[in-house]
Amino acid sequence: MIGRLHIYFKEMYPIPARLLAGFALFFEIYFLVIFTNRYEASDMFSIGVPEIVGSVTIFGFLLLLRIADDFKDAKADLLLFPDRPLPSGRTKKRDLIVCAAVTLAVLVCLNIIFMNNPGWFAFLMIYGILMSLWFFSRKIIQKSLPLALVTHNPVQLVMNFYVITYTCIKYDIGLISFPNFLILFALYFDGLYWEIGRKIRAPKDETDYTTYSKLFGYKKCARFVLIVVFVDFLFSGMLVYELFPAAIIGNAVFFVWFTWKCIVFIRNPERFRFGGLTEKYIYISEAYIVLVLALYLVLSLVK
Repeated sequence: MIGRLHIYFKEMYPIPARLLAGFALFFEIYFLVIFTNRYEASDMFSIGVPEIVGSVTIFGFLLLLRIADDFKDAKADLLLFPDRPLPSGRTKKRDLIVCAAVTLAVLVCLNIIFMNNPGWFAFLMIYGILMSLWFFSRKIIQKSLPLALVTHNPVQLVMNFYVITYTCIKYDIGLISFPNFLILFALYFDGLYWEIGRKIRAPKDETDYTTYSKLFGYKKCARFVLIVVFVDFLFSGMLVYELFPAAIIGNAVFFVWFTWKCIVFIRNPERFRFGGLTEKYIYISEAYIVLVLALYLVLSLVK
């Protein structure tokens, strides 16, 4: 079983990269909550076991979603992605069931023992379970890509709020605040446009796999993603403005670049993969927020 799970992790959920992503997401939100709510870094923040547990929880929860997706799409994957570990038989269903059960048990124990927001952790897990069960409406949701997006994508908001609630409780920060509102949604919209963007293809690249571009046309989809990215630019711009007003210039430059690339794609969709563009934009914009955070942290510590 260990060998079969190794194959699964290597191809479907590379542990080092995904663990790093879990820590990055947790601490990005963690420090944004502290600093945008005007708490001095030198006086306030401390990192201990709970922060590690929170990061591991993000990693483990996303792993559970990955396994649930493989179970949900098992029949479709046999036709569309037969070389993947589960449909090819290189990883067994029971292997993933054991892995999911152990992961869930570990996360529950760690959150009960170390975290201050077990109620929100429970809500996060319940939402994940409902997603895996198609919210008890499989026949309706599975047939509609937009409906699946509306019901499943908000899980990013739930994860964001999991970190926000922990941080606010630890540092006695008011949960309802404008900075927290910006954080909640600024880190949601990038996941939204990535989810849509990765399912936009040039006409010649379409297969039996259902994409937004097949349903609505690649031009309309690309324009819709641009609108979502613009909204994300507004939220993330206001967020970095809370730290350094001049930092919003960087957000504006990135948005102009993305707009230009969208225009290029609409004119000639064979120039590049749209999913690759949205993925690159996420990395750039998120790295920029982390850079602004790091600069704010350094300046706060040297005061």
